[in-house]
Amino acid sequence: MDKAEFDRFADAYEDQHRENIALTGEGPEYFAEYKVRALREIVDRAGIGVKRICDFGSGIGNSIPYFHHYFPETALTSSDVSERSLALGRQRYPEAGNCVLIENNRIPVEDDSFDVVFSACVFHHIPHGEHLSWLQELHRITRPGGLIAIFEHNPLNPLTVRAVNTCPFDENARLIFAGDLGKRLQAGGWASSRIRYNLFFPRALARLRPFENRLGWLPLGAQYVATARKA
Repeated sequence: MDKAEFDRFADAYEDQHRENIALTGEGPEYFAEYKVRALREIVDRAGIGVKRICDFGSGIGNSIPYFHHYFPETALTSSDVSERSLALGRQRYPEAGNCVLIENNRIPVEDDSFDVVFSACVFHHIPHGEHLSWLQELHRITRPGGLIAIFEHNPLNPLTVRAVNTCPFDENARLIFAGDLGKRLQAGGWASSRIRYNLFFPRALARLRPFENRLGWLPLGAQYVATARKA
């Protein structure tokens, strides 16, 4: 999906997303919060000091309020190829912080600018042949010792595949197997890559969600997170 397509879908994205995930019993807010909450746990386990975070492919800003909640002392930079999406994010959350428009296959920030780079279901919109160059670009903007966390849909989960195949916003999406993303991270210069699966239970089975932390090894979750460090 290119810039023009993202701009075209930006205004309708929230409603389309809410309708598409209705079968889970949750709204977009639930999924946005879980990712940022998980990132907080990942960062704490790794013992990383976080002053600056880049949200790569931030869209219309669904993650912004949760970054403010879970990382209250951290400066957030939202980045996206869609100028319309960034504008909507600023409109929805005036406290959004810094926003940068990605152009010419480059994020317009200095080298080593961020402690953490976060990506929420973005890479399946990027042609697979371009993954390596973007992982290298994200490596460039991350400081030594910093961390990347990429959340993606799991193509091994049939409900996830169904949701993607029926969502207009995902009409050009190509899901990524976790193992392939892990290999691309290593090829992009990242070290110590790890995969953890998430989102095993819909709202109807919410009482079982406390057990999800024990199931991260099981490749049946609706999504997964790939993490790595910059040496």
